[in-house]
Amino acid sequence: MVNLATETHRCGSWPSPISADLVAAGGVRVEALAVRGDDVWWQETRPLEHGRSVLVSALAGDRLPSPWSARSRVHEYGGGSWWFGREHAYFVEAEDQAVYRIPVAPSAEADPTPERVSAPAPTGTGWRFADGREHADGSLIVCVREAHRSEPGDHEEPPNDLVAIGVDRGSPKQPQVLVAGPDFVSDPRISPDGTSLSWIQWNHPNMPWNETELRVAPLLRDGGNDSVSLGPSTTVASGVSISGPAWTADGRLVYGSDVNGFWNLHWWRPDGVGGSLTGLTGAEIGAPAWVFGTQRWVELPDGRLAAVVTRDAVDTLSVIEADGTVRPVPGFGSADGFGPDTPVAIGSISAAGPSASASVCVVAATPTGLPEVARVDVDSGSFTVIRPAAPIGVESAWLSVPESIWFDSDGRPTQAFFYRPTAGGTAMADPHEKPPLIVIGHGGPTAHNSPELSLKIQYWTSRGFAVVDVNYGGSTGFGKLYRDRLHQSWGEIDVDDCINAALHLAAEGLVDGDRLAIRGSSSGGLTVLAALIRSDRFAAGVSLYGVADLKALAADTHKFESRYLDWLIGPYPEEIERYESRSPVNDATAITTPMLLMQGTEDRVVPPSQSEAVVAALAANGVDHVYVTFDGESHGFRRAESIVSSLELELWFYGQVFGFTPADPVTAPDTAVGRGFGLDEALDNR
Repeated sequence: MVNLATETHRCGSWPSPISADLVAAGGVRVEALAVRGDDVWWQETRPLEHGRSVLVSALAGDRLPSPWSARSRVHEYGGGSWWFGREHAYFVEAEDQAVYRIPVAPSAEADPTPERVSAPAPTGTGWRFADGREHADGSLIVCVREAHRSEPGDHEEPPNDLVAIGVDRGSPKQPQVLVAGPDFVSDPRISPDGTSLSWIQWNHPNMPWNETELRVAPLLRDGGNDSVSLGPSTTVASGVSISGPAWTADGRLVYGSDVNGFWNLHWWRPDGVGGSLTGLTGAEIGAPAWVFGTQRWVELPDGRLAAVVTRDAVDTLSVIEADGTVRPVPGFGSADGFGPDTPVAIGSISAAGPSASASVCVVAATPTGLPEVARVDVDSGSFTVIRPAAPIGVESAWLSVPESIWFDSDGRPTQAFFYRPTAGGTAMADPHEKPPLIVIGHGGPTAHNSPELSLKIQYWTSRGFAVVDVNYGGSTGFGKLYRDRLHQSWGEIDVDDCINAALHLAAEGLVDGDRLAIRGSSSGGLTVLAALIRSDRFAAGVSLYGVADLKALAADTHKFESRYLDWLIGPYPEEIERYESRSPVNDATAITTPMLLMQGTEDRVVPPSQSEAVVAALAANGVDHVYVTFDGESHGFRRAESIVSSLELELWFYGQVFGFTPADPVTAPDTAVGRGFGLDEALDNR
């Protein structure tokens, strides 16, 4: 039990009920929601099961026995790793990346072992699949395939194709290529009558949130020899960012486009007629497609649409009437749940089925509640919880509720979520002490922070830290102009915005300006490193698998992001001087701030060499630092033991820098190396 006595403690040393173990246990990702009949399925990624991703049925519980795990690695980030057919649920197995299926209806007599659908790849090649759909007659699936060569030293980019796989009878079938040639393909969707296929495609150097093309082609079948092909294709839209295309029951193709500066819905029919469906400004229906299956709208049985509308990084569930009117769902719950004034983050949406004509199912979270699955009546706003939020066993008084703030950043209005330190209603802090601040720059960088409950943030606020989660220029959820602030300005705009967020809060007297820390992961790690080079206001920096060498990243990263830097920095090698000047590793000797760096050993997105280069520079410059690697982790820590160890080590690190002793003992991991602030003693006590 946490001691709730009223004696004061140094900020950072508050005893807290939110332990690192609790953070890891509450780190279950709930996503990829879909409804079949009266049943609702979703996907859970569980740190306590070594990051295994399980398909879960509301009626039957877990549908994938251990050690089966549904996780695609197409584009490395995956997504779209499972989908429904008429009688089966298909999924991509994490280990071999092949497509398997299980019956939708469980049976005590049936073999619980998943049935393989895709044939093995040829020798020397590894196939990965994602984002599939079954044909209406159940005879085939269409999905994305990424083909990797397995020869050592082979750096050829893997081709991405759309393929059809027969599933109606016999042994696993060889894929038949339908679309080949574009650098990337996604969102294959079969029309309700089975005669047409739509998809998104794009080429280097574009990313899916920059410029893509939406195409449709006749889906041709030859039943005699089971062959499948496409007829001549039609371009529905191009030159804009397309998101979430899907067919409606009346044969329209509805899709998101940012042609007017915000992701809005448009429609198209095979006769060539189409137009704009919504005309939102200041809000949008869409999200950056870092993973497959990013869907922000669904069709209701009565023909209306339900959509997730994002305004200033906060989501609202809305209904789109036949005339395009966008109407927020009234209330969307009660004061005990979502509530009309409660910021919401909606991660997944699905129509609730014909028996619930005015309902949708969502995965949603609030600032004080972890994700839960709920069925929502879009006309009344009433809801039924299907999968309750995981209990965290902590009174709400311990939870810091984010405040949306806007501040001036060199003339640019910039948004962030500010979290005050919160101690369960007790007078834990010395009234004369202002809290230290942790500045967080999100990864991506084309992404945004939302106000949903983050136990990682609460881990800090419940110990006496203030936190500011910055949606720097370039973040999504604010429209294209805000998103385009980062065009060829990565490593500058994001850095200045994070610095200015800290200075703003210090000037307002809300935090201790002498105890500012900045942390970030992936692209946010570059923001950390660059901020430490450009500003002397931070007393501590934490980089988790952060980008340090832009030239090396351009040469070594995976295909999906290999030309991302063309937009963020400039074309390479034409702008090589810009790459060199913005690579923190080239100016790492200017870093005099103590640092903690953490890295997964199997990271293919930002390889360990990036962190190692910074560590070498810090060591050569005599800067106190700690470097920790986590075996078996890739880009992002999924295992409970890694999450626990990384949090506890970071708390210990802040204690060394800011001069406090954590209330809980910390054990340094075996892979920790570095110099300074008692590290040798900490390592000796492992």
